Order: sequence, then structure tokens, then C-alpha cells
Amino acid sequence: MKKTLALLSLALLLGGCATAPPGVVTAADMGRIVASADRTAADRQNDLRRKPVDLFAFMGLRPGMTALDVSAGGGYTSELLARAIGPSGRVYGQSQPRDAARPTPAPAAPEGGSAPTTAPTTAPAGDAPRPAPRTSAMALAEREQRLRSAGVAAAPIVAVAQRFDDPVPAALAEGGLDIVTLMFNYHDFGFMGVDRARLNAAVFRGLKRGGLYVLADHAGRPGTGIGESGTLHRIEESFLRREVEAAGFKLLEQGQFLRNANDPRDRNTPEPLQPKDEFVLKFVKP
Repeated sequence: MKKTLALLSLALLLGGCATAPPGVVTAADMGRIVASADRTAADRQNDLRRKPVDLFAFMGLRPGMTALDVSAGGGYTSELLARAIGPSGRVYGQSQPRDAARPTPAPAAPEGGSAPTTAPTTAPAGDAPRPAPRTSAMALAEREQRLRSAGVAAAPIVAVAQRFDDPVPAALAEGGLDIVTLMFNYHDFGFMGVDRARLNAAVFRGLKRGGLYVLADHAGRPGTGIGESGTLHRIEESFLRREVEAAGFKLLEQGQFLRNANDPRDRNTPEPLQPKDEFVLKFVKP
């Protein structure tokens, strides 16, 4: 009887290891991170759409990783990466520097039905000078300072100002990264005219063998490719997959936790109002 119980205990232990390898950041770990009292109200609002517990558990993060968050924007993903990877790791948040001589093409329609709304800012009165635009680097610096002030055991967040088609810091360009994320912005590279083949090739070179490339985006209808990037802010999943695989990546896993089969995918903001159908793909560098 004792022998049977011992074997059963061993089997349960091995089964647990198979589903959650030692050191991997689990859903339970992310649940504790997301519930941290020092997180901002804006980030908590964003959680309702992003489902960060599912998303970050899906990534397969480990403490001590070196991560690059492409198109980091306000830093929502960068901060969660920093919290999950911990102080022995490092997170780089990439954004493209502004070029006054080459303004970014505006999409035909503003993004809809995918992000929390924010209150409009009040324009300066009279002849008061307008404040300089808040950059991604500024947002990341604020997040870094807030994490340190709160005593959070998080990885440093380093802002990287480089073009989207060359997003990897030079010191990491040849196998210096463990994971790269690109959240809900790959479709934008269509109307922006970004050289996506060059982007994916740079990410491939920058990752170590076995490194991960995780992308999430708003799903488009079959046959639309990236042609509705500036109107419906969507991209066909199979189209994105083909472009990434062309760089040498292999699809490892597809996340289903942001799917919405009821979204007709023919509107920028779905009608009736509902979450957009969104996909998450995890690729590996062989």
C-alpha cells in the first residue's frame, strides 16, 4: 500500500513538472503580479481587454530573461515583463524615434474597440506653448521610476529608440535576446510602410536558439492580408504567420484566450459592440 501511494505521489509530481516546468512563470504567478496594489488604475483597466494572466503565462517566461518589447508605446507590456522576469533579467522597450522630415502616415481611421478610452487633454489657453509630445521613452522612464519607488523586484526597463525595421539594440543583435514581444501593432506596420521582412529577420538574428517571438493582433477576415491595417486595424492571422515563418521561425503554440467567434471582423469597432477577435502566436527560433 505504501509503495502504491509512493508511486502515485511520484506520478503526480512528474505530471505537475510536465505541465509547469520549474522556473516558468505560471498563471498563479501572474495572478499575484496583476493583483499588485501599486499598479495604476489605467493598467488595471487595460487588463480587462488584455487578459494578462493568460497572456503572460502563455509566453513561457522565466526569471532572468532578456526581453525586447517591440513598439512598446506606453509600456503596459514592458512593465508586466519586468515584473515577471524579475531583477535578474532586463527588459528593453523599443519605439521608433520621431522624424519631423518624414511624418508617420496617418491611418484612414482611428483605432476602435480595442483600447480603454482616456479623457481628452485640454489645449493650452491663449498663446501658451504646447507641451512636447509624450514619448514612449518618457513613459518607460516613469514606469521604471515608479517600480523602484515602490520597491518592486522587477527587471530594469531600458528605452530603445530605433526604427521598427531595426529594433534590436546593437549589443544584443546577434543572439542576445531570450524573448521578443509585439503586442497588437504588427498590423500598423502595413499602412506605415515598415519593412516587415527586415524587422522579422532582425528579431530572428537577435534571439538565441530556442528564443521566443510572441505576437498578438486583431484578426482580419480570410483573404484580407494586411490590406485593412489602416481602416479596420486588423490583419489576417495566416498572413502574419507566413511573414514570420519566412524569417525562419517555427510556430510553437496558438493562444485562444482572446478569440471572439461572434466578431464579424468587418468593422473597426465590432457591431454590436463587443471585444475584437484577437489571436496570439508564439514562435520559436530553431
